[in-house]
Amino acid sequence: MEAPDFTASLVAGGVAGVSVDLILFPLDTIKTRLQSPQGFSKAGGFRGIYAGVPSTAIGSFPNAAAFFLTYEYVKYLLHTDSASHFRPLKHMLAASAGEVVACLIRVPSEVVKQRAQVSASSKTLQIFYNILSEEGIQGLYRGYKSTVLREALWSWRQGHVVDSWQSAVCGAFAGGFAAVITTPLDVAKTRIMLAKAGSSTAVGNVLSAMHGVWRSQGLAGLFAGVFPRMAAISMGGFIFLGAYDQTRSLLLQVGRKSP
Repeated sequence: MEAPDFTASLVAGGVAGVSVDLILFPLDTIKTRLQSPQGFSKAGGFRGIYAGVPSTAIGSFPNAAAFFLTYEYVKYLLHTDSASHFRPLKHMLAASAGEVVACLIRVPSEVVKQRAQVSASSKTLQIFYNILSEEGIQGLYRGYKSTVLREALWSWRQGHVVDSWQSAVCGAFAGGFAAVITTPLDVAKTRIMLAKAGSSTAVGNVLSAMHGVWRSQGLAGLFAGVFPRMAAISMGGFIFLGAYDQTRSLLLQVGRKSP
């Protein structure tokens, strides 16, 4: 088996990630405000729908690139015969490893972004400095465990390598389904990231955060923002996997033509 072209994977993953995050950012803002403790209207409603976008713009490319670079590398290390029954397990392990690495970049970006989304009057850079001064580096990694768990579960639904249009369609349907069943984890992540420093929720216990939402808002609270989240991830799956496959194929073709 030839080693995968890591440069192509890195660039393609970055391009796909940036495309999805910036195009679908308004849906993400609506989802975050629906999940916030203060409620949709007090969190900003439909105002300042692009609040926090600088954080996403900065973190999106390295985050997506880190995932696909790790994903392709681990798949290469765990190479099995094409007919092997272990191929699904190989994919799951590679996806999980990719998420663990990618979340080292994603979580700080998410913390800053979500706080900006529910406080549109605050500047992204100021929010970043406030977190560092009040909580240190640890504050930027609030919700790391819930984010890794949510993203690992979501990424496992990716299938084998297929054509770009097939990847896009499969990503849309599978992503929408995964979005629904992982919404409680996403709500827990949002509550942990937005919690006041020093509060019990800020500690980052996923089950405790989910229990708190259940006690105060019931099932509706655990599935807050499920529709914009489902829409964003369905469209995101279409854009992300299609853009990744197409960009990577193009880069590999260019590379083969180069002397």
